[in-house]
Amino acid sequence: MRILATDLDRTLLPNGSWQADPQAIPLFNRLVEETDVCLVYVTGRNLELTEQAISEYGIRYPDVLCSDVGTTIRHRVGDSWRRDHGWEQALQSKSPRWDAAGVAGALSVVPGLERQAAQHQSAFKQSYHLAHDGREALLNAIRQRLAACFDETVIYSFDSASGLGLLDILPRSATKRTALEYLAGQAGIALEDVVFCGDSGNDLDALTAHFSGVLVRNADAQLREGVRRELEHNPGLRAYFARGDFHGLNGNYTSGVIEGCVHYGLFGDLPAT
Repeated sequence: MRILATDLDRTLLPNGSWQADPQAIPLFNRLVEETDVCLVYVTGRNLELTEQAISEYGIRYPDVLCSDVGTTIRHRVGDSWRRDHGWEQALQSKSPRWDAAGVAGALSVVPGLERQAAQHQSAFKQSYHLAHDGREALLNAIRQRLAACFDETVIYSFDSASGLGLLDILPRSATKRTALEYLAGQAGIALEDVVFCGDSGNDLDALTAHFSGVLVRNADAQLREGVRRELEHNPGLRAYFARGDFHGLNGNYTSGVIEGCVHYGLFGDLPAT
């Protein structure tokens, strides 16, 4: 058994400005069905928005959903979800000073931050919008304001669809990377047997961990630069950059996920084109 973990928006889901292959999602669903793999969605979406995406795009249900940027884990059991309370207990134990309300209060006086809608907030995640230009000064101000008082981590990414910066404040122990490490540990799966696919800045941590990383062809420049910089310091990291022109697939979105999975031997032979 291996784990195939993928971000959703603009990674598995073709909801960006890049061209998508119409045959990619049906092919992905079939390949997962035929493969002994644990499928995990790791996303900033909450449960409701994830189920909307499953319905809208026709992607298959995962075996595990790590939602809210990895702060909530649910297992698919039959036609329902089972929440992983062990993960929540681990977060509370490893980040005892975490306080969502405290984070919100501390950042309420920082100019230039726009709090995202209530559906994007949770007990272990506080999320904001900010202007992408001038972000470094604002991010420094945010870090200084929080000053690690809440055992927090600050994760920034760029939303190419809206042109806005996305900011997530999470417990330091609760990220896409740590959620996948937890799942691998629970299943007894080596970290290199976790294939993780992403496209934006909030995937950087997981893509530069000890997993087998995949950057879809439409991954943003910020992420590409960050991963290449980490590879220079640690050549042993595994990161595959989807290139397209692969079995008739262009490498964007789902096509890049498929290409990366084939690169790591997760999927068998693809049908001839």
